Amino acid sequence: MRITILTLFPEMVEPFFLSSIMKRAVEKGIIEYRILNFRDYASGVHMKTDDIPYGGGAGMVIMPGPISKALDSVGAKGKRVVFATPSGKPLTEKYAEELSREEELVFICGHYEGLDQRVIDEYVTDEITIGDYVLSSGETATVVIIDALFRLIDGVIAAESLTEESFTSHLLEYPQYTRPDRYCTKSVPDVLLTGHHGHITQWRCDKRLEKTMRNRPDLLSDAPLSIDERRRLLSILDQDKRTCQKWILSEL
Repeated sequence: MRITILTLFPEMVEPFFLSSIMKRAVEKGIIEYRILNFRDYASGVHMKTDDIPYGGGAGMVIMPGPISKALDSVGAKGKRVVFATPSGKPLTEKYAEELSREEELVFICGHYEGLDQRVIDEYVTDEITIGDYVLSSGETATVVIIDALFRLIDGVIAAESLTEESFTSHLLEYPQYTRPDRYCTKSVPDVLLTGHHGHITQWRCDKRLEKTMRNRPDLLSDAPLSIDERRRLLSILDQDKRTCQKWILSEL
């Protein structure tokens, strides 16, 4: 995949491509990247890239001229152009998988009060939000989107490492433990020390259901659960109900 990022602050983005898993993907040739400062396409002594919004209001808006010239310089028309914005479509694992299948992606990092709508209308194919909150820079959100998708490209991470992560099968990941088997007052669950793969698999399934139910119950409505998983979920709910009843009685 080739990734192009248009930004006013290249120094915020560059380190991401020089570290950890992304660095290895770049070294292997799986990922190619380029970072353009679209201020270089501005004119005038001050290389101005923003101006006050028509109609009034607080803040500044990125002007269409410099960013359009930068987009034209990378042949953005006809390519998939992503703009991270709070008013976009939510980023999901499924959305990340879709993006990971592209051969090339162009990202626009917004700032201030946003980007002139004419640029969005002319170039942008995907407006994406990473959550219901506002950040001070589009660079942060853009890196999150890239991190979510590049790891799904063949060869970046071993396929088996992806199969039981959070959001596969619409469930969150089960808890993980490593050595030592006892740390301070906490011990690793006995089942993980037995070596019994069947029991371990069942424990992990239960923990995924339990964690999803408590942290993200909204995911369960669309989860393609098997009959056995539905029974296990009902059992967990029943156990929680009994625990709650015991606590209420003990407090009376």
